[in-house]
Amino acid sequence: MLKFAVLAATLAITTTAAAAESAPPAVLPPALAWSGASEKLIVQSGDPWITPAEASGFQTTPRYDEVRDWLDKLAKASPLIRVESFGKTGAGRDLLMVRASTGGPGKPVVLVQAGIHSGEIDGKDAGLMLLRDIAVRGKSGLLDKVDLVFVPILNIDGHERSSPWNFLHVRGPEAKGTEGNARNINLNRDYAKLDTPEVRAMVALLRRLDPALYIDCHVSGGFDMQYDVTYTYAGWAKYARHRATALWLEQRFGPAVKAALTRAGHEPIIYPSPIDTRDPQKGIRYSPEGPRYSTGYGDFIGVPTVLVENHMLKPYRQRVLGTYVLLEAALKLAAQDAGRIAEAKAIDRAERPRQLLTRWAPAKQPIGWGG
Repeated sequence: MLKFAVLAATLAITTTAAAAESAPPAVLPPALAWSGASEKLIVQSGDPWITPAEASGFQTTPRYDEVRDWLDKLAKASPLIRVESFGKTGAGRDLLMVRASTGGPGKPVVLVQAGIHSGEIDGKDAGLMLLRDIAVRGKSGLLDKVDLVFVPILNIDGHERSSPWNFLHVRGPEAKGTEGNARNINLNRDYAKLDTPEVRAMVALLRRLDPALYIDCHVSGGFDMQYDVTYTYAGWAKYARHRATALWLEQRFGPAVKAALTRAGHEPIIYPSPIDTRDPQKGIRYSPEGPRYSTGYGDFIGVPTVLVENHMLKPYRQRVLGTYVLLEAALKLAAQDAGRIAEAKAIDRAERPRQLLTRWAPAKQPIGWGG
C-alpha cells in the first residue's frame, strides 16, 4: 500500500508538472488588426541592440537573468547607463534599477517601475527599448534636463514563476509571471503597511530620489474597450489629498501623453474604472485611492504619480509600443515642466489643511461615459 501511495503521488506530481508546461486553451477573442507610427520604434532583425522581446517578435519576454545581462551589456557600451541594486527580494534576488543620466547635479528624476504585477510586464520591454535608444540610438537629448531611473521588474520572485497559465486574460507574452511575490503578497497593496522587502526597498528609493514624476506600469483586468493605453492618477484633483500636483497631472500630463499617443497611432484615454465590469452602462467611477497603492501613496507624499493600465486584450506588441510612447512623452514633459512640478510639490508640502478627507461614499448618480 505504501509503494502504491508513493507511485500515485509521483504520477500526480509528474502529471501536474506536464500540465504546467503545456499551452493553455485559447480563451480570448480574436485580436483586432492594428498599425501605427510607433511601429517605427522597432529595430530590424539582426540589429546588435535588439531587445529580447523585439527579437521574438514580441511573442516572449526575457527572464530576470537575461534582462540583467542585457542591461549590463548596455551599461558597458554607454557612459549614460548605470545598473545598480537597491535592495533584495524575499527570495534574495537583487532588485535592479537603471539610472540613465548625462550627469550634472540637481536634475529632476523621472522614476518608472514595471512588473509590480509580474504578469503585467509591458513596461519592462518598453523600458529596455527606450534605454537602448537613449544610450546608443540618438535619443540622449531626453536626458538634457532630467534623469531617468528605471526599475525593470519589481516583483522579481513572481516574475520567475513564469508560466503560460498565468494571467490568461492578458494577450501575451506567451509566458507571464504571477501577481503575488514569493509569499503571494500583492505588492500593489503594500505601500502603507510595508510587509514586503520589495515595497520597503521601493519606498526607500522613492523617498531618496523624491522624483518629479513616478510612473507605475500595469495591464488592465477589467472590461473590453477600444482604447489600448490608459492612465490615471490619485482620484483627480477633486479627490486628491494634494491638489497642486493632482492639477498638474490632470492639466498637463494627461493632455501631453494623450496627444503623443494619438500621433503615434494609439487610442488613449483616462483609465475607465467601471462600477460593474459586466455592465458598463452602469457608469464609470472616479474615486480617491488609499496609500496602499502606488498612486495613493504618491498622493500622500506629494509626488505626481501615474498608473498606466494598458488594455489586456490588445496584442503585446501594440501595448509595449504604446508604453514606450507614453514614457518618452513623460520624459519630455517632465523636462519642460520641471519648474512647475517643483512649485506644485512645494505648495502641497507646505499646506496644512484643517480638514482631511478620511472617508467617502459612492455618489448617488455615477459618472457616465459623457463625463
